[in-house]
Parts: sequence; structure tokens; C-alpha cells
Amino acid sequence: MAQDIQMVQEPMAPELKERSRKFLLWIALVSIAMMFAGLTSGYIVRRQTGTWLKFDLPFTFWVSSALILISSITMNWSVQLIRKNEVKALPNAVLITFLLGIGFGVCQFISWHTLISENIYFTGVSSSASASYLYILCALHLCHILGGLIALAVVYFKSFREKYTAENHLGIKLCATYWHFLDGLWIYLFLFMLIMR
Repeated sequence: MAQDIQMVQEPMAPELKERSRKFLLWIALVSIAMMFAGLTSGYIVRRQTGTWLKFDLPFTFWVSSALILISSITMNWSVQLIRKNEVKALPNAVLITFLLGIGFGVCQFISWHTLISENIYFTGVSSSASASYLYILCALHLCHILGGLIALAVVYFKSFREKYTAENHLGIKLCATYWHFLDGLWIYLFLFMLIMR
């Protein structure tokens, strides 16, 4: 009888595993969203004090926004490929997403360099609250992008070794959810900083 129970439970194991991992990911995403909601709320409150330096955002923020939007499209392409069991094309789609993510990071560093060249500093005598908030929001988002790039690298090497199939590709789905979240989060932050300067 114990063997019968075990046989009934075994097919449920992959489904339970997927549910638990998705649940954990969503807890992490909600926590990240709450952190950025708190920071942007603090930004709004601090802005009302009247000692707020206004400055233009670097053009490379627009470029990085375009790159991360395109990377979301290529990430979605990766999911569509594995659902069709096109394992040979999958590594290329994941690699393109990874490279676009790298491009996003490079644009962020170029943007910071541009801001520094315009005497807009994170800290110090010449710094301002508006600049400090901008650097903090961008740097924290970039840290989460780094986590996404690590996940993409893992997915790439697994897809290169053809570890994923149309029936078994939980890693790609979780990575895609996280990456789309980071995309949406950046667009929110970018528009927020653009409007609330």
C-alpha cells in the first residue's frame, strides 16, 4: 500500500516543485517592488523640501531603456522557442538577451560618467539629494540586473547543453519572469525620474 501511495505522489512532485519555486520568486519580486516603492516615495517627500537640484537625464538612459525593452522581447522569444522544442535555436536567443543586458549595464555606467562630467555627484560637498537618489535607484536596479545576468548565464549553458525540453524548462520560465520584472521596473524608474525631476 505504501508503494501505491508513493506511485500516486511521484507524478505530482514536478508540479509541486514548480509551484514552490514560482512562489519563492514572486515573494522576492514583491520584496524588490516594495523596496523601490519606498525609495521613490522618499524621493517624492524629499523633493517637496524646495532644495531640489533639477538636471537633464543623460541620453544614454534612453538607449539603455531601448536595450532592456528589446531584451524582454528576445527573452520572450527564448520561451517561445523552448515551448516549440527548438533546442538548437534556444542558446542564440538567450545569448542575445544576455548581451543586451550587458549593453544596458554599460549604458548605465556611461550615464553616470556623463553626470559626473556635469558635476552631478552621488556624495560630497557638490552633491545634491536629487543626484543621490538617482544614483541609488540606478545602482540598486543594476545590482538586480547583475543577478538576472547570472541567471541568464546559467540558462545559456544549460540550453547549450540541451538540458531544456518543451516539457521541462522551468529554469527558462523563472528567468523570463524575473527579467520581464526588471524590464518593467526600469521603465517605471526611468519615467519616474523623467517626470519627477
